[in-house]
Amino acid sequence: MALATTAVGLGLAIAAVDGASAGNPGAVLLAALVVGLGDVLLRPPLRLLAGVAGAVGALVAGLAAQLLLTWAALSVVPGLLLVDTWSAVEVLVVTGAVMAAGRWLWGANDSEYVIADVLRRARAHARRAGTLPTDPPRGDARPPGLLVVQLDGVGAPVLAAAMEAGLAPTMQRWVASGSHVWAPWWARVPSTTPASQAGLLHGDSSQVPAFRWWDRDLGRLVVTNHPADAALVEQRLADGNGLLSGGGTAISTMFSGDATRAYLVMSRTRTRGRHGERAGLGPGASFVGFFAGPFVLTRAVGLSLGEMVKELYQARRQRVRDVRPRISRGGWFVVLRGVTNVLLRDLNTALVAEALVRGDPTVFVDLVDYDEIAHHAGPTRPESLRALEGVDRVLGILEKVVEVAPRAYRVVVLSDHGQALGATFEQVEGRSLLDTVRALMSEPHAAGLQASDGEQWGPITAFLTSLTSHPVVGRTRDERGRRGLADEPVEESTPEVVVAASGNLGLVWFPRSPHRLALEDLHERWPGLVGGLVALEAVGFVVADTRARGLVAVGARGVVALEREGEPVDGEDPLAPYGPRARADLTRAARLANTGDLMVVSAVCGPVGARHVHAFEGQIGSHGGIGGDQNEAFLLHPAVWEVDADLLERVGGRTMVVGAEQVHRQLLRWAREAGIRA
Repeated sequence: MALATTAVGLGLAIAAVDGASAGNPGAVLLAALVVGLGDVLLRPPLRLLAGVAGAVGALVAGLAAQLLLTWAALSVVPGLLLVDTWSAVEVLVVTGAVMAAGRWLWGANDSEYVIADVLRRARAHARRAGTLPTDPPRGDARPPGLLVVQLDGVGAPVLAAAMEAGLAPTMQRWVASGSHVWAPWWARVPSTTPASQAGLLHGDSSQVPAFRWWDRDLGRLVVTNHPADAALVEQRLADGNGLLSGGGTAISTMFSGDATRAYLVMSRTRTRGRHGERAGLGPGASFVGFFAGPFVLTRAVGLSLGEMVKELYQARRQRVRDVRPRISRGGWFVVLRGVTNVLLRDLNTALVAEALVRGDPTVFVDLVDYDEIAHHAGPTRPESLRALEGVDRVLGILEKVVEVAPRAYRVVVLSDHGQALGATFEQVEGRSLLDTVRALMSEPHAAGLQASDGEQWGPITAFLTSLTSHPVVGRTRDERGRRGLADEPVEESTPEVVVAASGNLGLVWFPRSPHRLALEDLHERWPGLVGGLVALEAVGFVVADTRARGLVAVGARGVVALEREGEPVDGEDPLAPYGPRARADLTRAARLANTGDLMVVSAVCGPVGARHVHAFEGQIGSHGGIGGDQNEAFLLHPAVWEVDADLLERVGGRTMVVGAEQVHRQLLRWAREAGIRA
């Protein structure tokens, strides 16, 4: 079948390229055979070379090998004519595009070809070992293994809708057959990938207050998708006993989980492996199958270009139909979608397959396909839901690899958070959160409050006014200096205010103070700031620390002391629309190291079950704070493994695991019970 497919692709490419020609069909078939045999012969030396040169070396060597094989087949086989080397490049590209289009037309799995060689090797090994599923039933003598697949950003309600709509047939089949069960788990604030992966992989997310934050000790912004900063965070939270310690493998994650092997892991790209390669890209030999396989990379690139065209069409369709809310989907996102939804997905599939065939005890991979599209199109929009078809097909492919792997892998599928729909803060208010904060800092009074009805704003007006008259608030320059309010010597480059967004969670710092400022200090210096923020339509509440009452959540019509259980709310409870976990989640988040002086959470709107939020960044599908479906992740696991009762909590009327750390504990317990971990 592979030989015939290659021959058809080569034949059509030779017919389309002016610099190549074929005298008869048999010559094309023979050329396809030469390409296949050449690939078999070149794989061993390419793996040795890539082991020294790393992933980049595997890419360069793989492309060179594909070009060499194509040139040799067209030059050596009788009946074929090749004008020059450039014509060989054209044939290589066109063949890959034709084969990609062919797979799409006849409905074949659009990622299965990337592991064809791995699957053949695994089946041959399993046949020799006598462990193929077709053998007589005799129990599985293979040692156990664990494969964890993270579907980035897929909320529990979205998964349920996808299975119901037939967009996730592999997972639906698992659940229907009884082999797997699934349930939601609660992603606490901040509901971001870095925080959740820190908890899932290392059992500790306390060092991650948001996706990006101001670190007062370092005097700069820390951004978790920057390699150096990801490495810094992992250094702070890793203890050597992560989920992947003891021989595990991490693929396309933010942190390593103390894995022995790490591929495309953000925190490892600045470290060095034994042969001098960048360890985050991973040992080069594992990339050879993808980069050197005949027409594999060219097919992936061709499909990526097709995905970009699809994005342009779908974005235009939203504009023509006037779908709201929506944002611009042009620029680099078009390229990013093609890369993440085809090229990176295929590469991840190949790397996972290699790890399974190698017999690594625990493998963890993050598939970001859905998350990227949902940010720009919306979490429940058709193109976002259709992205789940691709990741579900990957699960179907990996299921085939698991059958012939040297370990009896059990597969767990989970997400790190969900997403919530809504117009952006800037679309509602007309300017960014940073510009809004700067404007309110420059105004002497909270214009929004003063212009409003006194009765409507009574509780918040009284609360903010009381701050300036509280007996612990000093008035002398020396006392203000001890609280960071004096004009202390600071570097000219230190900004007066920093605002960072994680979805509908906005954090505000005043870096010229050496420590976090209390609300009393903030109100004394900028009396219009907090009141002006909560007066905005797109803001739900602001969390700040006070010397008088500890942490408080300040809304437009009320104030609640977060750390004083039983104390009555002043006015209306600003947390009421955010669900039963709001108080606990916000209290924890507000006490994390390096959290903002102010935590701003957007308003939620719409009926219960369809809550919209307003991201403080340019996304209509967002996560990071609380509200809507962004906090409902899911955990799909083998039915033989049950979730331990001591890890469950009540969330409203339901019982579920709360926090990525608890999911980490459950995964470790399952691994130990199965004998995967000591």
